[in-house]
Amino acid sequence: MVAIVVFWFAAGLLAYTYAAYPLLVIARARLRPRPVRRGERLPTVTAVMTVYNGAADLAAKLDNLAVLDYPQDLLDIVVACDGSSDASAAVARAHRGRPVTVLEYDRRRGKAACLNDAVAAARGEVLLMLDVRQRVEPDALRRLVACLDDPAVGVAAGELRFEDPDTGFAASVDAYWRYEKAIRLAESASGSAIGVSGALYAVRRALFPVLPEGTVLDDVFVPMQVLRGGHRVVLEEGAVAWDRPSRSSAQERVRKLRTLAGNFQLVSLAPWLLVPGANPAWLRFVSHKLLRLLSPWLLLLLAGASIALAGRHGFYLLAVAGLGAFVALVLLAGVAPPLARLLPVRIAAAFAHMNLFAAQALFTWIGNRRLHLW
Repeated sequence: MVAIVVFWFAAGLLAYTYAAYPLLVIARARLRPRPVRRGERLPTVTAVMTVYNGAADLAAKLDNLAVLDYPQDLLDIVVACDGSSDASAAVARAHRGRPVTVLEYDRRRGKAACLNDAVAAARGEVLLMLDVRQRVEPDALRRLVACLDDPAVGVAAGELRFEDPDTGFAASVDAYWRYEKAIRLAESASGSAIGVSGALYAVRRALFPVLPEGTVLDDVFVPMQVLRGGHRVVLEEGAVAWDRPSRSSAQERVRKLRTLAGNFQLVSLAPWLLVPGANPAWLRFVSHKLLRLLSPWLLLLLAGASIALAGRHGFYLLAVAGLGAFVALVLLAGVAPPLARLLPVRIAAAFAHMNLFAAQALFTWIGNRRLHLW
């Protein structure tokens, strides 16, 4: 009886997390949409970037911002160099395309501390939050500020797309991101998304909170604080930033471990996120973020219960066979890269890697409280 309860408890939560919740939020977006009232007003904007040893990408990024379709006198840039040992600060000072304010620090302080200083130095009514690596489409900023013309909207986020995503391990990364983006778009269309991509989002400067020291996931902390204050967080699908997907499991592991461990940190920094009355998007936050952190352990429970029950009923033997087929697909993606393009293989590989990284993230957070130092 215990094994049966464990099996259905784990199976039910996994099914809700990865299938039922996405379908429910997509259905709500279609049945009860909340359109954004877009406008044409062009407010002053400050683009904000924090950089640690980013000289290799910074010149191209500043050139990219220089050609954004936005009036020259309404957009300036603040670059905070977080104890960089390369020429990041010099590259930023040499830029001539848009006005650039450079904040340079002798020692590494972490992204949150630099963002707080950069926002304090910003002059724009709107903050355009960016990472140094991604290329932004020329019309992206106009599309984001059009959303902010709706007084109910506090954050407008762009869409992250991958360049050349169809080969090797990058195919599984792209498969996961398409799934994630569909959920975020549905959350946005039905009310509010609970997180955005740090590569491209705009926020009203008056709503930007002071980030707690060491915050890793500012792109979740900021939207949740804006939501808590009564404003919407929306995604603008046409505002595009282009990124390069991870080409190997090892490369993706570095990115995802920090992000997933940041979710554990986020709850410790803002425990109100766990309180239904204090968090207006509590169900979405738990369903979208927290249950995914539990899923590797639910998978272990599911596998253990299935094996324990396999000799008693054919259904549980079938479950064991299904788990075996899943493992075979994941292994196939590793040993036969051409087959990684097939949708079932891509989905299996993405699911397996994300859960492996989620399990490792817990120990990363426990063992590395200086995670914020990039």
